[in-house]
Amino acid sequence: MTDRLLVLVRHGQSDWNLKNLFTGWRDIDLTEKGVAEAREAGRKLKAQGIKFDVAFTSALKRAQRTLDLMLAELDQTKIPVFKDQALNERDYGDLVGLNKDDARKKWGEEQVHIWRRSYDVAPPGGESLRDTAARVLPYYIREILPRVLRGERVLVSAHGNSLRALVMVLDKHTPDSITKLNLDTGVPMIYRLNADSTVASKLDLAA
Repeated sequence: MTDRLLVLVRHGQSDWNLKNLFTGWRDIDLTEKGVAEAREAGRKLKAQGIKFDVAFTSALKRAQRTLDLMLAELDQTKIPVFKDQALNERDYGDLVGLNKDDARKKWGEEQVHIWRRSYDVAPPGGESLRDTAARVLPYYIREILPRVLRGERVLVSAHGNSLRALVMVLDKHTPDSITKLNLDTGVPMIYRLNADSTVASKLDLAA
Protein backbone atom coordinates (compact mmCIF):
# COMPACT_ATOMS: atom_id res chain seq x y z
CA MET A 1 0.00 0.00 0.00
CA THR A 2 1.54 3.30 -1.11
CA ASP A 3 1.24 5.99 1.53
CA ARG A 4 0.53 8.95 -0.83
CA LEU A 5 0.98 11.43 2.00
CA LEU A 6 0.54 15.21 1.67
CA VAL A 7 0.95 17.50 4.69
CA LEU A 8 -0.08 21.17 4.48
CA VAL A 9 0.93 23.76 7.09
CA ARG A 10 0.16 27.47 7.18
CA HIS A 11 3.20 29.39 8.43
CA GLY A 12 3.42 30.43 12.06
CA GLN A 13 2.22 33.85 13.19
CA SER A 14 4.03 36.67 11.39
CA ASP A 15 4.73 40.16 12.69
CA TRP A 16 1.96 41.59 10.52
CA ASN A 17 -0.50 38.87 11.57
CA LEU A 18 0.13 40.08 15.12
CA LYS A 19 -0.40 43.72 14.11
CA ASN A 20 -3.59 42.81 12.20
CA LEU A 21 -2.18 44.11 8.89
CA PHE A 22 -2.83 42.86 5.37
CA THR A 23 0.44 41.19 4.38
CA GLY A 24 0.13 39.61 0.93
CA TRP A 25 3.51 39.34 -0.86
CA ARG A 26 5.30 41.63 1.63
CA ASP A 27 8.19 39.59 3.04
CA ILE A 28 7.49 39.69 6.78
CA ASP A 29 9.18 37.41 9.31
CA LEU A 30 7.72 35.30 12.13
CA THR A 31 7.04 36.55 15.64
CA GLU A 32 8.32 34.64 18.67
CA LYS A 33 4.89 33.02 18.86
CA GLY A 34 5.18 32.11 15.17
CA VAL A 35 8.53 30.45 15.80
CA ALA A 36 6.99 28.49 18.68
CA GLU A 37 4.02 27.47 16.48
CA ALA A 38 6.37 26.22 13.76
CA ARG A 39 8.40 24.20 16.24
CA GLU A 40 5.24 22.76 17.77
CA ALA A 41 4.01 21.76 14.30
CA GLY A 42 7.30 19.93 13.77
CA ARG A 43 6.94 18.13 17.10
CA LYS A 44 3.38 17.09 16.27
CA LEU A 45 4.52 15.67 12.93
CA LYS A 46 7.41 13.87 14.62
CA ALA A 47 4.93 12.28 17.02
CA GLN A 48 3.10 10.92 13.97
CA GLY A 49 6.31 9.18 12.90
CA ILE A 50 6.31 10.72 9.43
CA LYS A 51 9.53 10.66 7.37
CA PHE A 52 9.27 13.19 4.56
CA ASP A 53 10.91 12.76 1.16
CA VAL A 54 10.57 16.33 -0.11
CA ALA A 55 9.20 19.74 0.91
CA PHE A 56 7.73 22.72 -0.92
CA THR A 57 7.37 26.31 0.22
CA SER A 58 6.75 29.80 -1.12
CA ALA A 59 9.21 32.55 -2.01
CA LEU A 60 8.41 34.34 1.28
CA LYS A 61 10.52 33.95 4.40
CA ARG A 62 7.68 33.43 6.89
CA ALA A 63 6.78 30.18 5.11
CA GLN A 64 10.40 29.22 4.51
CA ARG A 65 11.37 29.79 8.14
CA THR A 66 8.35 27.80 9.33
CA LEU A 67 9.50 24.94 7.12
CA ASP A 68 13.08 25.16 8.40
CA LEU A 69 11.90 25.08 12.01
CA MET A 70 9.60 22.10 11.38
CA LEU A 71 12.34 20.15 9.61
CA ALA A 72 14.76 20.90 12.47
CA GLU A 73 12.27 19.47 14.99
CA LEU A 74 11.82 16.44 12.73
CA ASP A 75 15.60 15.94 12.34
CA GLN A 76 14.96 15.96 8.59
CA THR A 77 16.88 19.03 7.42
CA LYS A 78 18.59 17.17 4.55
CA ILE A 79 15.52 16.57 2.38
CA PRO A 80 15.15 18.49 -0.91
CA VAL A 81 13.23 21.78 -0.60
CA PHE A 82 11.61 23.54 -3.56
CA LYS A 83 10.67 27.24 -3.29
CA ASP A 84 8.28 28.91 -5.71
CA GLN A 85 6.21 32.09 -5.72
CA ALA A 86 3.30 30.05 -7.10
CA LEU A 87 2.73 29.13 -3.43
CA ASN A 88 2.89 32.75 -2.19
CA GLU A 89 0.09 34.32 -0.21
CA ARG A 90 -2.43 36.08 -2.37
CA ASP A 91 -1.62 39.65 -3.30
CA TYR A 92 -3.88 42.04 -1.37
CA GLY A 93 -3.05 44.92 -3.69
CA ASP A 94 -3.98 48.33 -2.27
CA LEU A 95 -4.79 46.75 1.12
CA VAL A 96 -1.20 45.62 1.79
CA GLY A 97 0.14 47.24 4.96
CA LEU A 98 -3.27 48.50 6.08
CA ASN A 99 -4.73 47.59 9.45
CA LYS A 100 -7.79 45.39 8.92
CA ASP A 101 -9.86 47.42 11.39
CA ASP A 102 -8.92 50.65 9.58
CA ALA A 103 -9.89 49.04 6.27
CA ARG A 104 -13.29 48.14 7.74
CA LYS A 105 -13.81 51.74 8.82
CA LYS A 106 -12.91 52.98 5.34
CA TRP A 107 -14.80 50.47 3.16
CA GLY A 108 -17.25 48.84 5.58
CA GLU A 109 -17.29 45.48 7.36
CA GLU A 110 -19.15 43.68 4.58
CA GLN A 111 -16.90 44.87 1.74
CA VAL A 112 -13.69 43.95 3.58
CA HIS A 113 -15.15 40.53 4.46
CA ILE A 114 -15.94 39.97 0.77
CA TRP A 115 -12.38 40.90 -0.22
CA ARG A 116 -10.89 38.63 2.46
CA ARG A 117 -13.12 35.59 2.15
CA SER A 118 -14.94 35.53 -1.18
CA TYR A 119 -13.83 33.27 -4.02
CA ASP A 120 -13.85 35.65 -6.97
CA VAL A 121 -13.89 39.27 -5.73
CA ALA A 122 -10.41 40.83 -5.66
CA PRO A 123 -9.40 43.82 -3.51
CA PRO A 124 -8.30 46.88 -5.52
CA GLY A 125 -5.08 46.08 -7.35
CA GLY A 126 -4.89 42.57 -5.85
CA GLU A 127 -5.84 38.93 -6.35
CA SER A 128 -9.05 37.08 -5.55
CA LEU A 129 -8.91 33.53 -4.22
CA ARG A 130 -9.76 32.40 -7.75
CA ASP A 131 -6.72 34.32 -9.06
CA THR A 132 -4.57 32.68 -6.39
CA ALA A 133 -5.90 29.24 -7.31
CA ALA A 134 -4.99 29.95 -10.94
CA ARG A 135 -1.29 29.84 -9.99
CA VAL A 136 -1.39 27.43 -7.02
CA LEU A 137 -3.30 24.60 -8.68
CA PRO A 138 -1.22 24.26 -11.89
CA TYR A 139 1.93 24.19 -9.74
CA TYR A 140 0.36 21.57 -7.46
CA ILE A 141 -0.71 19.41 -10.41
CA ARG A 142 2.65 19.74 -12.17
CA GLU A 143 5.16 19.59 -9.29
CA ILE A 144 3.58 18.28 -6.08
CA LEU A 145 0.80 15.82 -6.92
CA PRO A 146 2.93 13.50 -9.13
CA ARG A 147 5.35 13.02 -6.23
CA VAL A 148 2.52 12.22 -3.82
CA LEU A 149 1.01 9.72 -6.26
CA ARG A 150 4.42 8.05 -6.64
CA GLY A 151 4.38 7.41 -2.92
CA GLU A 152 6.63 10.25 -1.76
CA ARG A 153 5.74 11.89 1.53
CA VAL A 154 5.41 15.61 0.82
CA LEU A 155 5.40 18.56 3.23
CA VAL A 156 4.10 21.97 2.07
CA SER A 157 4.64 25.13 4.13
CA ALA A 158 2.68 28.02 2.64
CA HIS A 159 0.03 30.65 3.41
CA GLY A 160 -3.59 31.04 4.44
CA ASN A 161 -4.92 31.72 0.97
CA SER A 162 -2.56 29.66 -1.18
CA LEU A 163 -3.51 26.70 1.04
CA ARG A 164 -7.21 27.63 1.01
CA ALA A 165 -7.06 27.40 -2.78
CA LEU A 166 -5.62 23.90 -2.49
CA VAL A 167 -7.89 22.76 0.34
CA MET A 168 -10.87 23.98 -1.69
CA VAL A 169 -10.08 21.31 -4.28
CA LEU A 170 -8.99 18.57 -1.87
CA ASP A 171 -12.00 18.98 0.44
CA LYS A 172 -14.44 19.74 -2.39
CA HIS A 173 -15.49 23.17 -1.12
CA THR A 174 -17.82 25.32 -3.17
CA PRO A 175 -17.22 29.04 -3.82
CA ASP A 176 -19.79 29.60 -1.06
CA SER A 177 -18.46 27.17 1.56
CA ILE A 178 -14.84 28.28 1.09
CA THR A 179 -15.80 31.73 2.43
CA LYS A 180 -16.27 30.15 5.89
CA LEU A 181 -12.89 28.42 5.94
CA ASN A 182 -10.01 29.95 7.88
CA LEU A 183 -6.76 28.05 8.34
CA ASP A 184 -5.00 28.51 11.67
CA THR A 185 -1.28 29.28 11.76
CA GLY A 186 1.06 26.37 12.45
CA VAL A 187 -1.53 23.58 12.31
CA PRO A 188 -0.54 20.56 10.16
CA MET A 189 -3.22 18.97 7.97
CA ILE A 190 -2.31 15.40 7.01
CA TYR A 191 -3.90 14.10 3.81
CA ARG A 192 -3.66 10.60 2.43
CA LEU A 193 -4.70 10.43 -1.20
CA ASN A 194 -6.23 7.71 -3.32
CA ALA A 195 -4.55 6.62 -6.56
CA ASP A 196 -6.96 8.89 -8.49
CA SER A 197 -5.74 11.91 -6.41
CA THR A 198 -8.95 12.19 -4.35
CA VAL A 199 -8.71 12.32 -0.55
CA ALA A 200 -8.74 8.98 1.27
CA SER A 201 -8.38 10.53 4.74
CA LYS A 202 -7.59 13.80 6.49
CA LEU A 203 -6.18 14.41 9.96
CA ASP A 204 -6.05 17.93 11.39
CA LEU A 205 -3.43 18.27 14.13
CA ALA A 206 -4.99 21.27 15.86
CA ALA A 207 -4.16 21.63 19.55
